[in-house]
Amino acid sequence: MAYRIGSGVDFHQLVEGRDLWIGGVKIPHTKGALGHSDADVLLHAICDAMLGALALGDIGVHFPNTDDRFKNIDSKLLLKHCYDLISAKGYSVVNVDSTLCLEMPKIKPYVADMQQTIASILHITVNDVSIKATTTEKMGFAGREEGLFASATVLLAKK
Repeated sequence: MAYRIGSGVDFHQLVEGRDLWIGGVKIPHTKGALGHSDADVLLHAICDAMLGALALGDIGVHFPNTDDRFKNIDSKLLLKHCYDLISAKGYSVVNVDSTLCLEMPKIKPYVADMQQTIASILHITVNDVSIKATTTEKMGFAGREEGLFASATVLLAKK
């Protein structure tokens, strides 16, 4: 096949005392995402989309939360590893389309940095990385600022 498409989704609880990393960018906020790694919900969703496109399992298969090697790891390293896996299979990333769902903080001021970070790891241009955001209008866990989630779709092409 010349093209493969994958989708990914990730959720993390928001808690005090943690840094908030989204899209490889540290965002000032009173809460951060709770997880075994740095809990970057956007990069995790992109990883799962890339892995899913080639039926390579999911992020938990490659980076289990029971493995201390991944404790507090920078998710940019996880994304790079997933990129290396798809490259080894003869594929490259065409584009990424993603959506973040959170009430606060507003991410618009950070989107360009996120796009640049993701694009550089995946060897694509910033115009190939779409990052959108929405709220749940104060409904549910995201609306109550108890957590956040991200979804991503990735298109891969055979090199």
